[in-house]
Amino acid sequence: MAVYTHLGAEDLARLIAHYDVGELVSAKGIAEGVSNSNWLVETTGADGSKGSGGARFILTLYERRIDTADLPYFLDLLDHLASKDCPVPRTMHDRDGASYRMVEGKAAALIEFLPGVSPTRPTPTQAHAVGEVLARLHLAALDFPRTRANAMDFAASAAILDACGADRLATIDAALPAMLGAARAAAALDLSALPQSQTHTDLFPDNVLMLGDQVTGLIDFYFACTGPMALDLAVTHAAWCFDGANAYLPQLGTALIAGYESVRPLEPEERVLLPELAKGVCLRFVASRAEDWLDTPDDALVTRKDPMQFVERWGFYDRIGAGLLA
Repeated sequence: MAVYTHLGAEDLARLIAHYDVGELVSAKGIAEGVSNSNWLVETTGADGSKGSGGARFILTLYERRIDTADLPYFLDLLDHLASKDCPVPRTMHDRDGASYRMVEGKAAALIEFLPGVSPTRPTPTQAHAVGEVLARLHLAALDFPRTRANAMDFAASAAILDACGADRLATIDAALPAMLGAARAAAALDLSALPQSQTHTDLFPDNVLMLGDQVTGLIDFYFACTGPMALDLAVTHAAWCFDGANAYLPQLGTALIAGYESVRPLEPEERVLLPELAKGVCLRFVASRAEDWLDTPDDALVTRKDPMQFVERWGFYDRIGAGLLA
């Protein structure tokens, strides 16, 4: 279970008492997630009613991989997007107006709970809806006043793979060291002329909540940053448009891009670079997975993610090139 810091009922009740959300009714640890402690919290609601009239929230205690200095960016971005009717959870502010509080030396935030489930086998209709919402998010964030650099850009991916080294990468798979040159080539791409906004950059299906074909929530914004909008679309394409055997699903790819362009048509320079952006984002996941694979002990009670999954997806984008948008 992804609860690394134990907070007793009294601790949780004291924390919730700082918010105008009513009294704590229940708090259940959430198993998903690998970096932070999370609870599903139910309260009586601001009007004090229980049961169906109560309210639910996600309480997150930031354990690692999150710099507290970045929290105002993440949490204010949620509020900005929610104010423009994007399907994202609002940040609950305490009675002093703060978006997070410190608990046992760690930052904690209370986030609105949104209904929906993450699709395990997305349909083209669902992919089209996600493309639409992603484009809406990009447009809504154009006037967001904060910025944040991408800590997982293509240069960072190349640096991670270089630090792993060809010999150690080969212990995972003999084909993996060949990605070193590809990562360096991606790091050399000049993306500065591409239209930019605030971007999610990690929009896998498990970070999207849906009811049927409707997107009810985009969650987990902790890789969000300022950057090329087309790169965010490329991340989503690489995450959504392949099946469990890594076969490309053209109906999903076409629907996702069509959904995006129904709201925000891609600029010519974005269309030209989209295949290279997709290759670069694949290498980001190759690098992070390879690093985790090598740093995780063999007897650890976690399932390591295979970096070769995204090596195969990189190969698809390398082969198809400009045909991606055909």
